[in-house]
Amino acid sequence: MKLFRRLGMLATLMITAAAFAPGAQAQNLQPLSVIVFPGGFNWPIWAAQEQGYFAKGGVEVKLTNTPNSVFQLTNLIDGKFDIGITAIDNVIAYMEGQGEVPVSTTPDLFAFQGCDNGLLSLAVAPDVKTYQDLKGRTLSVDAMTTGYAFVLFDLLRRNGLNMGDYKVEKAGGVLARWEALKEKKHDGTMLLAPFDILAKAAGFNILQYAIDVYGHYQGLVGAARRGWARDHAPQIQAYIAGYVQGLAWLSEPANKEAAIAVLRKNLPQMSPELAAQSYAVLINPRGFAPKAQIDLEGVKTVLELRSRYGEPKKTLTDPAKYYDAQYYNAALAK
Repeated sequence: MKLFRRLGMLATLMITAAAFAPGAQAQNLQPLSVIVFPGGFNWPIWAAQEQGYFAKGGVEVKLTNTPNSVFQLTNLIDGKFDIGITAIDNVIAYMEGQGEVPVSTTPDLFAFQGCDNGLLSLAVAPDVKTYQDLKGRTLSVDAMTTGYAFVLFDLLRRNGLNMGDYKVEKAGGVLARWEALKEKKHDGTMLLAPFDILAKAAGFNILQYAIDVYGHYQGLVGAARRGWARDHAPQIQAYIAGYVQGLAWLSEPANKEAAIAVLRKNLPQMSPELAAQSYAVLINPRGFAPKAQIDLEGVKTVLELRSRYGEPKKTLTDPAKYYDAQYYNAALAK
């Protein structure tokens, strides 16, 4: 009998140990499917994954790269992904019936955190020195009616070029547009940092940085469906907390070399020199948004541009319509 009791106790200990083993803990993590544009602006997510900040919150973030905004937004609206890291203009466009394509269900998207100010630059061919040099040239966008296309059109308008003075082609997300620019299929496009660093290193010119024109502009945000968020509040809060912790880790000077290693692990084609430049550009107040806060003044700029260029015409003025702070506030209060 003593032998049986000892065997029973041993079995209990083994089961308990197995339950707390790393593999078992990983199996208990709630999966979160997050669709992103490929690029260095995903650095805080990569850092949070590497440092285990998402796992500490009980979630496992699985990233999917999107080829373009249409694929990202239609699949996010249809519920095929939980979270999208996308331009807030995309969220607004589809919520207002101004998206690039029709969708099968009524969108209920909202932004729950900020990421950056767009990090936008107008990159052009080496022989283009001024805006007037773009007359008759071909420029590329992701989509004609969403994303950063309106920033491109507005910068050109401000510098004396109107629709018809140049050609526009759809070329996909920023990675695809950079590849097209590099292959000289187009003469200019809006890039997001750190692609501007790659462009300058390859001999392309940066005509202008959007933030220098607008002062405030909200670029990428974390977005989700309102219904999904209500049903998965702990998961979305864990995502926000992990992202903010990842950003804080990146911003700690003592972690600079480790942070650069994370960037190069995910972008192995990036040289150490370009990675160091990316750190200088992104890890500062003009780079990633401090604590992933949304810039409501920047959202107003997006709304002003959409009111000017969006179709069908609408006057949009209320940033709060597209942003809900409850999950962000709850995540940071823990």
